[in-house]
Amino acid sequence: MWGLIAKITLIPGRRDDMIGILKESAADIPGCLSYVVAKDAADESTIWVTEVWDSMASHDASLSLPAVKNAIPRGKAIVSNFEKMPVTSPMWGAGLPTAHPD
Repeated sequence: MWGLIAKITLIPGRRDDMIGILKESAADIPGCLSYVVAKDAADESTIWVTEVWDSMASHDASLSLPAVKNAIPRGKAIVSNFEKMPVTSPMWGAGLPTAHPD
């Protein structure tokens, strides 16, 4: 499995708009095992996105899907800062398949 965590800060007042964009574009993507969008409890302009994929290749391929390609410019228009956190190697998660040790 392959994972990614991102911190996204939005233009003030646009957080719910971004959550809607992500919800629409990330539904039913092949290879995506988990896609969690969470509001930051301390900052009303920030969200956290935690992704788990069956592989990095599936994540990369998702960027070519029409729903994702259409969402990118809509999202970019309301993002004030995007921080890609470290890539992860998920080992366990409720509802996720069992990871095999490397």
